[in-house]
Amino acid sequence: MLDLGFVSAILPNKTLDEVLDFAQKEQFACVEIMCWPSTNQDTRRYAGVSHIAVDTLHSDEISQLRAKLEAHPTKISALGYYPNPMDPDESQASFYRDHIKKVIRAAAVLGIQTVNTFIGRDYTKNVAYNIAKFKEVWPEIIELADSLNIKIGIENCPMFFTDDEWPGGKNLMTTPKIWDQLFDIIPSPNFGLNYDPSHMVFQMMDYLYPIYAYKEKLHHIHLKDVKVYPEKLNRVGILANPLEYHSPKIPGQGDIHWGKFISALNDVRYRGPIVIEVEDKAYEGSEEDVEKAILSARNHIKQFLP
Repeated sequence: MLDLGFVSAILPNKTLDEVLDFAQKEQFACVEIMCWPSTNQDTRRYAGVSHIAVDTLHSDEISQLRAKLEAHPTKISALGYYPNPMDPDESQASFYRDHIKKVIRAAAVLGIQTVNTFIGRDYTKNVAYNIAKFKEVWPEIIELADSLNIKIGIENCPMFFTDDEWPGGKNLMTTPKIWDQLFDIIPSPNFGLNYDPSHMVFQMMDYLYPIYAYKEKLHHIHLKDVKVYPEKLNRVGILANPLEYHSPKIPGQGDIHWGKFISALNDVRYRGPIVIEVEDKAYEGSEEDVEKAILSARNHIKQFLP
């Protein structure tokens, strides 16, 4: 059925073993493991976490790690790395794309089926410009994934949360119209979605529609809730920085009806990971608060699972 897990980014101070052992203790089936570069200096919230440093693994370490992962009761749902591989700074974009390839190769040798990431975007340019750029830089990434039989799950987050991401945000993969255009350009069955319904809610879109319309493209699911504050939205409008009128929440404390969401996944016979992503500022005071957030979200979601 559905494999409930969480994203490791919220536990940056734990080792890989500690993350997996916590997951096992709390009865999670899987974890999405973050794989940012070992020399990463990204200061964005939840970025820069590396529970598997794929760029420093040697061949003997890889075989040992694969054996460890295969023996652990908690499985890896995906390797995750979420940069901007179409950054307007081409040297940065090239570095990000190269590391995505390293994560893909690592997933293959570790026996992990999925890599999650962003398409990226030059946020100073329009959609048409970025689709043309996508045609230039993404085919070789998906060709690598195809050659290794690795699924690529693109999260549908606009990456517009801070003023330095204005006006376009830093991820092109935001709406079904754009998804269709990108899937037409690269029709590979390995190129799909790491679908997060919360990003549809604050764009005033139906968060159930993509489950039915893109059932063949659902490679991985993020469980993150969101709360839109109508009184704030009425003051600033949808052209404002989205954090002026909404806030990410843990499942059960926002506007998503998770029973309907799980029901929709069951309707389309989705069988795979559903992974809690904690980005709720109300639970960032301590590691104890973070763990409570993970468990509270787990408890809410589990009521809708067999």
